[in-house]
Amino acid sequence: MTSTSLCSSSAARSVRLAAVTLTAALLAATGCNSKAKPSEANFTQTINNYYTEHPDCLLSNVRFPYATSDPAETKRLNTLVKSLLLESSYETAVKTTRYTVARAGERYAPRFCYGHRTVSAIDSSTPPAKGSTGFPETHIKYSYKLQDVPVWAKSPDIQAAFPALGKAVTDGGSGEITLAQTLAGWQVPE
Repeated sequence: MTSTSLCSSSAARSVRLAAVTLTAALLAATGCNSKAKPSEANFTQTINNYYTEHPDCLLSNVRFPYATSDPAETKRLNTLVKSLLLESSYETAVKTTRYTVARAGERYAPRFCYGHRTVSAIDSSTPPAKGSTGFPETHIKYSYKLQDVPVWAKSPDIQAAFPALGKAVTDGGSGEITLAQTLAGWQVPE
């Protein structure tokens, strides 16, 4: 072998070694930051993304116009009337109060959502294990604060009529959720 071929061979080995080292470093870096890794950061991001699309709301399965004769429900809905989100009329013939959405309430009706959860801490999680979805699942307990809370939800009258809203708006809360590990990362099974 000549000295030129030795140098070429040595240079080629150095280039290959550098390429292998770079590839290994990239694989290690992406593997450590994988969306599928069971980490607090991934859990937090997944839960926050989910609740951005699934806000906390006062009412479910209610369509307007809505009528009720239940005194407790009437009292609660009347706080939304006082806040100019609903309008009401009493129908004496059937002894019910009928509610319709006021102009100011159109943006929030029919569910009257009052913000979305943002995780402040992951309190605990179970080790991933095969779940009902066929994917590894983990059960998460977390603490949260509410974001994007409308002004009407900060009203003392509304908070008194809807205590769960009041606690969530002022103190945040805690929740539990199950996440499934998919090829695309962690997701909330629905």
